[in-house]
Amino acid sequence: MTSSTWQILPEADPAPWLIAKVGIHAAQLLSQRGLQTESEVEAFLDPQTYIPTSAFAFGEEMVWAVRRIMEARAQGEKVAIWGDFDADGITATSVLWEGLGQFFSQHEYLVYYIPNRLTESHGLSIAGIETLKDCQLIITCDTGSTSLKEIDYLRSQAVDIIITDHHTLPDHRPPVTAIINPRNLVTDHPLYHLSGVAVAYKLIEALYESMPTIPSEPLENLLDLVAIGLVADLVQLKGDCRYLAQVGIAQLKKKKRLGVQFLLDACKKSGDRPTDISFGIAPRINSISRIWGDVYKCVEMLTSQDPDRCQELVNLAEEANNQRKALQKKIHTQVKDRITTIDLSTSPILILEDEAWHAGILGVVSGQIAQEYNRPVILLNIDGDMARGSARSPQGVDLYSLIKGQEHILSSFGGHPFAAGLSLPLKNLELFKESLIQRFWQQYGSITPKVLNVDLVLPISDLGQSLFRELKLLEPYGMGNPAPKLLVKDCHFTHKRNANIKSRKGQKLQFLKSEFTLVDQTGSIEGHWWDQSIDKIPDRLCDVVLELVDNSYKESYEVRITDVKDSTTIETSQDIEINYFQNHHEAAEVINPNLRGEEVWQNLVGIAKYLSRTNQAISYSDLQQKLGINMPILQLGLAALQIYDWQITQNLDNIQIQMPSANSLPDYELIPSEVEDLIGYVNESIFRQSYANLKTC
Repeated sequence: MTSSTWQILPEADPAPWLIAKVGIHAAQLLSQRGLQTESEVEAFLDPQTYIPTSAFAFGEEMVWAVRRIMEARAQGEKVAIWGDFDADGITATSVLWEGLGQFFSQHEYLVYYIPNRLTESHGLSIAGIETLKDCQLIITCDTGSTSLKEIDYLRSQAVDIIITDHHTLPDHRPPVTAIINPRNLVTDHPLYHLSGVAVAYKLIEALYESMPTIPSEPLENLLDLVAIGLVADLVQLKGDCRYLAQVGIAQLKKKKRLGVQFLLDACKKSGDRPTDISFGIAPRINSISRIWGDVYKCVEMLTSQDPDRCQELVNLAEEANNQRKALQKKIHTQVKDRITTIDLSTSPILILEDEAWHAGILGVVSGQIAQEYNRPVILLNIDGDMARGSARSPQGVDLYSLIKGQEHILSSFGGHPFAAGLSLPLKNLELFKESLIQRFWQQYGSITPKVLNVDLVLPISDLGQSLFRELKLLEPYGMGNPAPKLLVKDCHFTHKRNANIKSRKGQKLQFLKSEFTLVDQTGSIEGHWWDQSIDKIPDRLCDVVLELVDNSYKESYEVRITDVKDSTTIETSQDIEINYFQNHHEAAEVINPNLRGEEVWQNLVGIAKYLSRTNQAISYSDLQQKLGINMPILQLGLAALQIYDWQITQNLDNIQIQMPSANSLPDYELIPSEVEDLIGYVNESIFRQSYANLKTC
């Protein structure tokens, strides 16, 4: 159970015009999030009504950058792109590779360099610069703002540098040709929250505007890459960030880019949702660097026009992602075990190290632990006399400023308020821990309790297509526009099962996803809970905070659990089941009173076998009529079939059923609890219908 405090946001009073435009629930959310006027709402919902900010809003820095690139082209100079190894940096490199490729011959006058995550740090390095000695201009993306020593070295070698970045700036402007970084702008500027890929895109946009007759490819072809990097980097989706994410997802959905098309196919996503990026594309891109370090193949995967090569590289990304998940679970478990030995009341920052921890996984595990324990987390890999790792922080703590004060004992450091990478000599580690914790107490004074904001309180009967369509209007969700958290009270879990997750090669993977049916007095809905096994899912009545999501593969809606608490209502699961039938007495009357639960189960198995043999689909109404049962009981029957490994495919209109392979046919004489539930529900419903009929006689 949770240790967080749930805060139900005050109910808004949206205007009638807003309710008519988007529906009551979406209107509530828009009002809660401060969007009041028709023009604000229109610009938020429809990117075609938003006026994007000019790339030259960056001022003279953009002018200087464009001028220097035009000079390089005119003088036949060789240009190098210096990228970074996360999804934002990889997509930014790809945007510059394709965008600058309209002005410079790739490989001949244009090259790119990305550090190896496992052997190098973020930012510029002397060793990397040495490999680019024949280049007269280096353009960074998603990195470089604080690489002061390396910038000085480039000046000594007569190499010009243009910085495009979005990370924290140094105290003084570095001596570069241009530095295009939205941190130079005022905090309410529409470009302030741009990620690395979006800044890179604005540079290409400025070049297209300055030399319009040269490019042969439309600028909008880059927008799918921009959307991937923006969503993956968890920036505030406000102003131009939101606009670029919206138009980028529209481009992504077209699947014109081969690598993106194959990535979406691999993760069974359609490409029309930001979650297709955050839970599908981005983890696969990031996993390549986390597992193998070298990400040159990532840029090739995103930019190649060779279908065979793209498919080969996507397969590598899928393999890396599966390895990442297994390693992530292993390290996550080890970290949590270590935390049990720590006094959390005196440990505002969790700093842990281990020789065996894979350095590429520490960032994502740090993020998990930071959210679970609501405090900054730094995880380090020990390699010889050096410690290298990643830091993450929850909202409310500026981790960057805390670490920045310790730069004199660090070997390298970079990042922003909620995420950073660092390395330091092992001999300085204890001093680093003590100094950082002392600085935290001085700056913050106490550990802030974890608060989960709840947007709407709804019954399960409201969690359907109508609500999903309303919530989809507000996408893309992210920082500044979080996915709505919905509270369902007095509900319980049934048909709990651990998902049988396998790799594309059929190998069982070592990470958890539980599946279940969530039931309250108004209805039921399927759902899942990542990193939670069924033995940890409560059997008692609960209040549940969740998100409504769609399963495009199954063409259905389900819920994703965020948090669970004991119900504030004293009521048993049996009471809920009784009330469920009382509230659905009209639907219960369609049950054939001459049947028994055992017959319904036998008939369902028989119909399922026929549908499987003939490869036919059947409508919900036809199947209910043939079985003599209502929709809630039909869903119980389908769930029971799945326990026997039947494959059930449901969409909004019909159902398809495929039986298990012939060599693994189940023994239907062995009755699991799911079948017993079905039989019990049928018999109970018939009894209640008969009882109600007797009372009216």
